[in-house]
Amino acid sequence: MAIRITAVVFILIGLALAVGGGQLLLLGGSAYYIICGLGFVLTGILLFLRSAMALRVYAVIVLASLAWAIWEVGLDWWQLGPRGGLIIVLGLWLLTPWVRTPLGFSSPTGMRYGASALPLGISLMIAIVVAVVSMLLDPLDQSGELPEQSVAAAPPMGGNVPPGEWHQYGRTPYGQRYSPLDQIKVDNVANLTEVWRYQTGDVKRPDDVGETTYQVTPLKVGNSLYLCTPHNLAIALDATTGKEKWKYDPNSGMNPDRQHQTCRGVSYYKDAAAAAGSPCAERVYLPTSDARLIALDAANGQVCTSFADNGTLQLTSGMRYNPAGYYYSTSPPAIAGNKIIIGGAVNDNYSTQSQSGVIRAFDVNTGQLIWNWDSGNPSQTQPLQPGQTYTTNSPNSWSVFSVDEELGLVYIPLGNQVPDQLGMGRSENVEKYSSSIVALDLNTGADRWVRQTVHHDLWDMDVPAQPVLLNITKPDNTVVPALVGPTKQGDIYVLDRRSGEPIIPITEEPAPGGAIPEDRTAPTQPTSALSFKPRPLEERDMWGITMFDQMVCRIWYHQYNYLGRYTPPSLKGSIIYPGNFGTFNWGSVAVDPERQVMFGMPTYLAFTSRLVPRADIPPKGQGEKGSEQGLNRNEGAPYGVFMGPFLGPLQIPCQAPPWGYVSGVDLRTGQIAYKHRNGTVYDMTPLPLPFKVGVPGIGGPMITKGGVAFLGAAVDNYLRAYNLTNGRELWKARLPAGGQATPMTYAVDDGRQFVVMVAGGHGSVGTKPGDYVIAYALPR
Repeated sequence: MAIRITAVVFILIGLALAVGGGQLLLLGGSAYYIICGLGFVLTGILLFLRSAMALRVYAVIVLASLAWAIWEVGLDWWQLGPRGGLIIVLGLWLLTPWVRTPLGFSSPTGMRYGASALPLGISLMIAIVVAVVSMLLDPLDQSGELPEQSVAAAPPMGGNVPPGEWHQYGRTPYGQRYSPLDQIKVDNVANLTEVWRYQTGDVKRPDDVGETTYQVTPLKVGNSLYLCTPHNLAIALDATTGKEKWKYDPNSGMNPDRQHQTCRGVSYYKDAAAAAGSPCAERVYLPTSDARLIALDAANGQVCTSFADNGTLQLTSGMRYNPAGYYYSTSPPAIAGNKIIIGGAVNDNYSTQSQSGVIRAFDVNTGQLIWNWDSGNPSQTQPLQPGQTYTTNSPNSWSVFSVDEELGLVYIPLGNQVPDQLGMGRSENVEKYSSSIVALDLNTGADRWVRQTVHHDLWDMDVPAQPVLLNITKPDNTVVPALVGPTKQGDIYVLDRRSGEPIIPITEEPAPGGAIPEDRTAPTQPTSALSFKPRPLEERDMWGITMFDQMVCRIWYHQYNYLGRYTPPSLKGSIIYPGNFGTFNWGSVAVDPERQVMFGMPTYLAFTSRLVPRADIPPKGQGEKGSEQGLNRNEGAPYGVFMGPFLGPLQIPCQAPPWGYVSGVDLRTGQIAYKHRNGTVYDMTPLPLPFKVGVPGIGGPMITKGGVAFLGAAVDNYLRAYNLTNGRELWKARLPAGGQATPMTYAVDDGRQFVVMVAGGHGSVGTKPGDYVIAYALPR
């Protein structure tokens, strides 16, 4: 009975492989699957006939499959496993007495002898040995070390921030995410323990949009921590104990049209002219998801009514169109030169009649508008007159700004005009400023330079990350004020922040064509010599848990348009790699300004993009909620777009891992020193498996003078510490929810150094939601 069932299973497997393999072959793909399928069918027939040749034929399948797999992917276990796992398991089953004995012969005395196990046994042993060896190797790992010596003994870090404090999103206006504290070091970080835990009470609600996320980096001033929550509660905590000091709820409401329900941080300001201890002498500014900016007294959370209109600034002022839920601020504004400078997120791909992406500077004390810079009308920076409006739907900036007060410049990472995937009808100004880093005059708002990172962007490759400022010492010992700009497409732009000219070379490289007839593509695209861009995907990079879903991903790969990085969107669907999730996103990178090195988390996840003609877009469904994935309607445009990660039949990525790394860069040379897989599938699978595959993540790193880099971000729920020099993991702590935020560090009154991480999850990557703020320190 067992042999008959086995024969049927082999024939069915063979037919499935042969049919799928035939389709793949017709699409120009590998012939392996159809050949392997025929081998399975032949094995099944021989099993029905009870022929010992079945084991010999299957031995050939095992060895041929092994040779093919090694030829395609080398000794990469994570790619060998899906290719050979099922084949080995079935081979071991064929060697069991229930199958092998009926395939043998009977002696004249009536004794039954099973078929010889030697040929199949040897082939399986060879395959298993190769598998074990590949588990011990990682051909994709890049080992190396960053220089440890300090290049600059006392480099500028921006702002006058005490060593034990963290005043802005990236600690200082330079956005370095670097702390000069060194109590926690490489040799003692493994001793970190939790010292307090606070829960905000703001948890994900049933009526929330999908991308409800907790991304905040707290600020530390004096002995207080200031933070916000996804639904825009502002909270102050005692930095030593984690006890709540005050909480403020702006009642920003709910709106299903918001694509994002999050808050990355608040902004802190101290009025030097105010008497110490007077009301609102120190303030916390809270951006909200209903497009307000609210000034709060840092001492007690009371609204500072002297700011704007009784403490509230309406950010929708001056907008020609103002659909509710389409515009809000998710990132903390920059404060410099008595100005508070803020942009806003415009929903991707909702409507061509959306709010403007204008950047505005207000008097930080009164809320009076000082200047406005609108990328759709960049020459008019004087405040708008009554009745005037900003350019509808101009490129916006939803991320964090950096400031160099000495140069009088604020650096803006700029996004796109809706729709992201359609370039028809864009103005000359949009073509110039879209997907760029722009330096604006801090006093007037005039643009001083612009560095575009994508020409005629059709992929939502907006600049997502806060530019990082530091001084770089060149080989001739000259010092250059530099800007480090991470991008979604993987390029790291290292520029002279005075002029925008490259320090590390930038070249123009040929780019694919093939846009829809109404549109065009740029013939070339800029590429930095310092780049984490992935090599183009090939069929052999398609992946799955089994050989079946891997085969399906190979078929889909050939059915989509794909010509490498910058493949344009299409009506049949295109693979976009890197996807708009980015190689780098809002978490940016961290730099050590003394060693002049960088630590980052490049992520690799392919997306797909399919244009949908207006006539084929169904009416909006009742209860439909905002999302960047799925169908984006692009009201007012001739096409909508259907977007999402490139997933296989089992809803895992079609491309092979690793999907996430940690990496270190010497910024003086532009050389990548190391690149290691980061994160496990512990929280990605039904079973808690600690396999270090290298998983996607979203969030940012932080570096300390002790030579330690901290990073959560990965889709397994851990906060990790790494040796900055070589990128090796030194410590990790299990988080009660997803850690898709950026950690920070500070010192309390007795000098003890704390590391704080927010754990609240991220809707887009499916991590566990929560409302936790957790502090770690070395034991006393």
